Amino acid sequence: MKKILFLCTGNSCRSLIAEAIVNNKYKNKYIAESAGSFPTGFMHPKAYSVLKKNGISPHGLFSKSWDVFEKSKFDYIITVCDSAANETCPIFMGHYEKLHWSIADPAKVLGLEEEIEAAFDQTFQELNKKIKTELNLI
Repeated sequence: MKKILFLCTGNSCRSLIAEAIVNNKYKNKYIAESAGSFPTGFMHPKAYSVLKKNGISPHGLFSKSWDVFEKSKFDYIITVCDSAANETCPIFMGHYEKLHWSIADPAKVLGLEEEIEAAFDQTFQELNKKIKTELNLI
């Protein structure tokens, strides 16, 4: 079983959504975790909603620092935001493949409720597609 760590700055939306997708849809092949360089300490309510809307349980997901995993080994470390990709990551043990997926932060979208929900839907779809294609899960 391969291990994946998804990283972003706040660990409140994108990385948590990616963690949930992998652990729900591909749990026979991968185990995913997520973390942030400056975790918010909470899961964004719209991230919670988009997971439930797509039939994925958000149970057990929470925002945490990447320091929690400094002694853990991963097969993949994937940054899902440009800010985290440009930060100096802690050193993780072992050999791993590092990937970067530039996904816009849906939490920064302002506007009508429908526009914000559409941004979270788009983020879910982008992450779902990248997980399938770039991790060869088709």
